[in-house]
Amino acid sequence: MRPSTIWYTLKQGIKNIKRNFMFSIASIITMAACIFLFGIFFSIVNNVNTLAHKVEEDVPITVLFNEGTTQEQMDAVGELIRQRPEVSKIEFESGDEAWEKMKQEYFGDDSEAADGFKDDNPLANSSNYRVYMNNIEKQSELVAYIKTLDNVREVNQSEQAAKTLGSINRIVSYVSVAVIVILLLIVSIFLISNTISVGITVRKDEIGIMKYIGATDSFVRAPFLLEGMILGLIGAGIPLIILYFCYNNVVTYVYTKFSVLLGVVDFIPVGQIYQTLVPVALALGIGIGLVGSFITTRKHLKV
Repeated sequence: MRPSTIWYTLKQGIKNIKRNFMFSIASIITMAACIFLFGIFFSIVNNVNTLAHKVEEDVPITVLFNEGTTQEQMDAVGELIRQRPEVSKIEFESGDEAWEKMKQEYFGDDSEAADGFKDDNPLANSSNYRVYMNNIEKQSELVAYIKTLDNVREVNQSEQAAKTLGSINRIVSYVSVAVIVILLLIVSIFLISNTISVGITVRKDEIGIMKYIGATDSFVRAPFLLEGMILGLIGAGIPLIILYFCYNNVVTYVYTKFSVLLGVVDFIPVGQIYQTLVPVALALGIGIGLVGSFITTRKHLKV
């Protein structure tokens, strides 16, 4: 495309926005509101997933062994578990280590009470692996596998935690998808289409003349496509700026008012959120504007 054609397309696209200023403002506001909601849900989903992943890492499966199982046999079981893709790490605790920990918890500094068990470790057969997962929804599958391994006596799991975390992740994901589909795709495309339709109506005679003197379909359509993309870009950029400051203020407010959450709930830094949110939101805005204008030009332009 020649530079003169590019300049003409850009100039006409901007003129269309000015000519239909009120409709353009309505489209931008609607797009901005939708992208803002998308940004909110995007931030919530990422923080919920991060929190869920943190909880997953803190909720282990405990693997206990039959009496008389040798260290070599336990090591073999541990190696098989470690090879599973849903396992993030495993920790081994011997019977002696378990007993030392219990003595500290129950006897504290009372060494005389602990000496009563000096030659009789009640936890001698409690050597175990604590297995941490990177996807708690696969907990039942992993437990079923571990139970089939030789010398495994018992596998303790937090089944309720797995179900709860899995349900939270699914609910948040479903709601987010619903918001994106209903608000972004339907409402935004509808308004941008109306804006483009008005522009086409206003320039109907001009377009007819252009076609009469030999203008190509793409040449006539280009300014309207550019108009939709500009509206989408502006509508996506505004909420990104607002959301940036809102996110930081909300995080600061939560930590100030609910200091008990410090160290328990770690919000994702806004910079990390925006590494993905900015390109996705801008792509959505430009894409929706392009789709809306393309649908309208196909419908209303006899090109």
